[in-house]
Amino acid sequence: MYPQRELTGLAAYKALLRRKITLRRTRCAEAVVRAARPLEWMDRMLAFWRRVPPSALFTAVPLGILVKRALFPRMGIVAMLLRWGPIVFGAARLIGFAARAGTASKPMAERPIPRRRLEAC
Repeated sequence: MYPQRELTGLAAYKALLRRKITLRRTRCAEAVVRAARPLEWMDRMLAFWRRVPPSALFTAVPLGILVKRALFPRMGIVAMLLRWGPIVFGAARLIGFAARAGTASKPMAERPIPRRRLEAC
């Protein structure tokens, strides 16, 4: 059907396309690894934060104040973060727990009525 020269050219072009595709896949995989590094770090920090017992959070405030005084005696923003950071994180955690609880935090008037009650009426 096809002359040998065209088949050879098509085979060379096919090999070139395969090399380009392989190169692009490799570059894409490298880019994904680079982009995922901050997410992996954040995931590790979140897992560490969840392992911290609640009693340790109470010691974090005085310890943070001592570290702040020793390392940053005149930095206002760092002092504010060290002072209020644990409290803000604790409040955010409580809000997250309340949001996950769902209907438990809603008033009785807003809760859905179970079907058993409807059938009994």
